[in-house]
Amino acid sequence: MKVLIVDDNVMTRSMIKDLLTEMKHVVVGEAENGDEAVRVFTELKPELVLLDLIMPGKTGMEVLVELKAINPAAKVVMVTAVQQDIISQQLMDKGATAILHKPFLYEELEEVLKKVA
Repeated sequence: MKVLIVDDNVMTRSMIKDLLTEMKHVVVGEAENGDEAVRVFTELKPELVLLDLIMPGKTGMEVLVELKAINPAAKVVMVTAVQQDIISQQLMDKGATAILHKPFLYEELEEVLKKVA
């Protein structure tokens, strides 16, 4: 699967990229903020976006809404340390495909990817 990773933390992006590569997925792009995420998504048309919720500038929720407006069929997995039911429900209502809570294990990422493939 062709994946775009969006996270303001370079170490987190690197860790996720390593895991995805190990799982035989192709990381087609990375972005460290919301505006960059929307631009790269539009250019590269990834099959899946792993999107951080808390970022400087635009939030992941705002980016999710923009990506779904560009492509309603976009698969977007929210990656967040926030574990609040109300936030999770809002993300799902706005079109998130799944939510992956940080810190996560290899197996948890693999399970989410199987569900969205």
